Amino acid sequence: MSIRAPRKGENYELSVDLNSEYRDKRKDAIKRVIASMTVGKDVSGLFPDVLKNMQTEDLEQKKLVYLYLMNYAKTQPELVILAVNTFVKDSEDPNPLVRALAIRTMGCLRAEKIIDYLCDPLQRSLKDENPYVRKTAALCVAKLYDLKPELVIDNGFLEQLHEMISDSNPMVVANTVAALTDIHTAATSNSTPAASGDPAIFVITSNILNKLLIALNECSEWGRVAILNALARYTAQDDKESEHICERVVPQFQHVNGSVVLAAVKVIMIHMRGVRREDLVKQLIRKMAPPLVTLLSSPPEVQWVALRNINLLLQKRSDLLSNEMRVFFCKYNDPLYVKVEKLDIMVRLASENNVDALLSELKEYASEVDVDFVRKSIKAIGQTAIKIDNAAERCVNVLLELIGTRVSYVVQEAVVVMKDIFRKYPSTYEGVIPTLCANLEELDEPEAKASLIWIIGEYADKIDNADELLGIYVDSFIEESYQVQLQTLTAVVKLFLKKPDSSQGVVQRVLTTATKDCDSPDVRDRAYIYWRLLSTDPGAAKAVVLAHRPPISIPRTTVSPALLEELLGEISSLASVYHKPAETFVGHGRVGADSVQRKGPDLSDDRFSAQKALQTVVAGQQAENLLDFDDAPAQDDRPSGLAATQILPSTPAAANFLSGTSANPLDDLVSIFGGMGTAGGGGGLAGNGLDGLASPSAALPPTTLAPSLSTSPVSVQKPQEDLLGLF
Repeated sequence: MSIRAPRKGENYELSVDLNSEYRDKRKDAIKRVIASMTVGKDVSGLFPDVLKNMQTEDLEQKKLVYLYLMNYAKTQPELVILAVNTFVKDSEDPNPLVRALAIRTMGCLRAEKIIDYLCDPLQRSLKDENPYVRKTAALCVAKLYDLKPELVIDNGFLEQLHEMISDSNPMVVANTVAALTDIHTAATSNSTPAASGDPAIFVITSNILNKLLIALNECSEWGRVAILNALARYTAQDDKESEHICERVVPQFQHVNGSVVLAAVKVIMIHMRGVRREDLVKQLIRKMAPPLVTLLSSPPEVQWVALRNINLLLQKRSDLLSNEMRVFFCKYNDPLYVKVEKLDIMVRLASENNVDALLSELKEYASEVDVDFVRKSIKAIGQTAIKIDNAAERCVNVLLELIGTRVSYVVQEAVVVMKDIFRKYPSTYEGVIPTLCANLEELDEPEAKASLIWIIGEYADKIDNADELLGIYVDSFIEESYQVQLQTLTAVVKLFLKKPDSSQGVVQRVLTTATKDCDSPDVRDRAYIYWRLLSTDPGAAKAVVLAHRPPISIPRTTVSPALLEELLGEISSLASVYHKPAETFVGHGRVGADSVQRKGPDLSDDRFSAQKALQTVVAGQQAENLLDFDDAPAQDDRPSGLAATQILPSTPAAANFLSGTSANPLDDLVSIFGGMGTAGGGGGLAGNGLDGLASPSAALPPTTLAPSLSTSPVSVQKPQEDLLGLF
């Protein structure tokens, strides 16, 4: 029960006014209670006092009391039962507004104690003579199904809803479709698959289809969205039916609400798959363009949603907006997220007819103050060059002009873009290499440095001072990022293979530095591979390092074809905005108290998983060490598999780990691994496997390509030694 408010303070004054003999004073007090509730103050203690004011002829006061009840029904379930009589009485009120208000509020209370009392009023409301009451009752069935599905099925509410699809009022039809769709979604999303004969499954037949198409033009905007979403689920019987649906839905393109427009686009895109007449397909695509363009005059947030959907549509129908490039030009006051999306769409729409206008626009963007936008604009110039062969030279000239500005971030992004152009058009624009090399000192970002190093390595035979340029990065090799180190390593090896006489010193330096002083295992491994290749078979090294690479291209779609078809069926939803299926972001990360309680009985499963993990550890210890190249097998008669897991729990740490009482998982791991660390299979990191790196080569003298790799014996680990020593 609720605790009464103390005899002072705001709540006490409200309580006094709620019990006043004057009607106006009581109504004013209710308004003040709702105002306090709206700003987050706790006024649940006034529940009995507010409840007393429920029986009134004043519709405004009744709405306020109902609003209060909906907010606090969960925290005061015992007191809600007192309001049932008033609800039932209101559901039979002569005024249809009161009847609808009562049934709507009862559906929103979500208190189990009141559900059983809701059935009779709901039965009457579904058959009410007033359409406003019927449409409200239809949505109430969906809410009741969410709370107690068996109650809805037992009382025959679903059958009544299916009958209401034939209602003469289009708003009743729309709300009925919305309710049936929600129930269908709830029934099909359960862990157990719904049976085909389940009344909760909403199957749209040809008869229902005709009724939905008739109601479509008469209902409100949100009713239209509900009907259009239902039409998108319908599977047409033949191409004639697909054409009929498309022709009936096309007028919705002219609606002022963007959600209706996108829902109509979704229906057309789905049912256009069944249309075989090419002239009709072209006509539908032509009619789809103007409403999509109109959406771009909306506020930025709506614009961005429209742009994300347009991006998806263009991946399927590239000719959809082929003549509308200019409407996607960025405005000075567009937010960055809108500008970025417009850039992507402009590149998709780029063709030989509009490339000049696009390049001049992108060149203007490159002089903006927003660094991120400038970078993306320069990247768009490169994408345009890769997409349109005939425009590549114009794009390169624009990039050279931008490099001439000597603005640091512009130059660096232009160098990155030029690397991609060289990959697309090898040996075509070699004349710009001196300009790029002249800006070597301007570069301080890893990606820009790596791009220029790649260009120098790729065209090392045509750059006279390539060894000097790469020598700069070899000197600072240790200080550079891993990305730059990897590119420097590969570029120096390319230089050596192209100019072996003048670059022995630099290749020796970089390989020695990479193998001895570098922290990155990736860089070390690549250096070892190059060293072995160069010292054993330079011909093989040339075939690997200087292999022919296919030219790059821009993918036509950013998602797989199957996923694209799925997302086109989800247009106007979050899935089409994120470009991801709904199951990847809906329902994840929400953990309620009930799910936490359900995890209690699963402790045995966790222990079984721990047992399995220990078996995996044992199996790993018994397996051959991949880095041990010695042929001598490890002499160890330890038990393996299940037998080993019986011995392992004898250590205190493993026993704690299995029982789930360990306080420090790190200590447990040390104990578990530490007891086994001296097994015969644990050594071998400094065995004979790496000695072959210093093998002599005919092309490279042993004195220049033989690193002094000292071998040291593996030290025996103590059982409780630091975890890092185990690896």
